[in-house]
Amino acid sequence: MELHQFDLNLLVALDALLTERNVTHAGERVNLSQSAMSGTLARLRRLFQDQLLMTVGRRMVLTPLAEELVGPVREILRLARGAITAKTNFNPATSTHHFSIAASDYATTILLADILREVKLKAPGMTFELLPISRRAVEDVEAGRLDFLIGPEGYVSRRHPTERLFEDTYTCVAWTGNHAPYESMTVEQFMNVGHVMVRFGAADAANYDERFLRTLKYKRRIEVTTPGFDLAPHLVVGTDRIALLTTRLAAKYAQLLPLRLVPFPVRIPPLVEVLQWHKAHSQNSAHMWFRTQIKDVASRMPSPAATVEASRRRHAQPRHTTRRTPGRRGRHRRA
Repeated sequence: MELHQFDLNLLVALDALLTERNVTHAGERVNLSQSAMSGTLARLRRLFQDQLLMTVGRRMVLTPLAEELVGPVREILRLARGAITAKTNFNPATSTHHFSIAASDYATTILLADILREVKLKAPGMTFELLPISRRAVEDVEAGRLDFLIGPEGYVSRRHPTERLFEDTYTCVAWTGNHAPYESMTVEQFMNVGHVMVRFGAADAANYDERFLRTLKYKRRIEVTTPGFDLAPHLVVGTDRIALLTTRLAAKYAQLLPLRLVPFPVRIPPLVEVLQWHKAHSQNSAHMWFRTQIKDVASRMPSPAATVEASRRRHAQPRHTTRRTPGRRGRHRRA
């Protein structure tokens, strides 16, 4: 095939077809109707002199040639995107760059929200799309569809650059109205208390803490599962259940809700959160600037122990109450 006969825009459609393996879904990815995508596939078949996608039963599978094209096509598109978006004279004050970021609600609450507040002051024209962590997040980084991924170390791709952001430990939260002596409980007793557990995706999926407990053959009594870290503390309030959370998140919600912090009797290795991006963006000036902002905010985060201590100090401070002054209606005096 002669290169001058090939419309390079077809690579975008080809990448979508190779990824989705479905004409309709591929068309949705590149904003083409089903009929237009079918026409594009027919054109690609003529150019490559290969079926590329074949129907087997109720699904479509890649031909051997198509399988070989997956990697090279993605690499060409990544390099093209990197070349197009690279800017030698980047100015955050005037930039209108758009970034997509996949992160858990935990990472968003304790880190990303602060980053976006600071960046708004320095780069008011930048826009962001926050996406939930999913099994496809790593694949989206690989394919160049996602700018940044913030996730636990070991849950990201080994093929692309990562930057260590912070560590966190684990602490339980219990409702302040629940007076059970959790501090003196044995591990076995603790495991038999009702737990609220965060779980993403499929029923067999497990987060970092759950995977570690499974290696020790510990099995918690799970009474409630929820797809979000920020939901778990709310589901503890008013019950005798507990929730195992990262310490920074537990301390934050202990300041907002009637919760107390309870040490977890099992020593879990610290959670390490990292930032990942595609290697094609490593020298992109806008990406470099934003990565610097992320690392700067992360470096100023207080330690987990410091957040716990700050939370306990706030709880220890006497709270003001109001009482009505006898004989004088409508007026109050602060006690």
